[in-house]
Amino acid sequence: MAIIDDDPDLRRTVADLLGENGFTPLPLADGASFLALGPRPAVDLALIDLRLRGENGLTLAIRIRETMGIPIVMLTGRGDEMDKIIGLETGADDYMMKPFNPRELIARLRAVLRRAGHPAMAPTDRSTSTIRVFGRLRLDQTRRELLDYDGAEIPLTNAEYRLLDYFLRHPGRIIQRTELLTELGNDLSQYMDRTIDVLILRLRRKIEAVPSKPIHLQTRRGQGYLFVVETSA
Repeated sequence: MAIIDDDPDLRRTVADLLGENGFTPLPLADGASFLALGPRPAVDLALIDLRLRGENGLTLAIRIRETMGIPIVMLTGRGDEMDKIIGLETGADDYMMKPFNPRELIARLRAVLRRAGHPAMAPTDRSTSTIRVFGRLRLDQTRRELLDYDGAEIPLTNAEYRLLDYFLRHPGRIIQRTELLTELGNDLSQYMDRTIDVLILRLRRKIEAVPSKPIHLQTRRGQGYLFVVETSA
């Protein structure tokens, strides 16, 4: 697992944390060091500081996403709201705000790897999963997977999953944006309102047949959002 951060103390701390939890860390000081690994680096995930000295962590993330296809988790500071929103739009799998809780970081990394299909992270028993069905899709809340009608997984980022899970636990109720931001937790609660717009747009692209005419995730103008589980044919 690559740790790309220009702060040597943070690199050392995160590398030690990953090593203690069964990962093989690869600490790197900048994007050039990561790109020097070649087009198919032997890493399962890239943990990238948003504010790399002398370069933009988002630019590196976009390049990794477009050419390598490995999961990406961004480390961000509290003053980077706009960059976080841009990062959501470019497809980062998750964010952690510094300073972060070590246990939460490990849990988030494992969740991202599992959603990316890493064999070591896959749960072994689906028979005990809690499933919520809507339309032709179903959300496995035990495995944290969104599945289509033929059982294929529809990849979700951590924020997308948490948003969909919350809607499915509160169907038929208008939910305000502030409530959604609170539910998403401290790592996202400092974002500007546009964060919810971005997440709603991305989620609709994954769960709606026609995202511009949603039947499940509906907007109630001036009030919030309403999730409809049962729909007419």
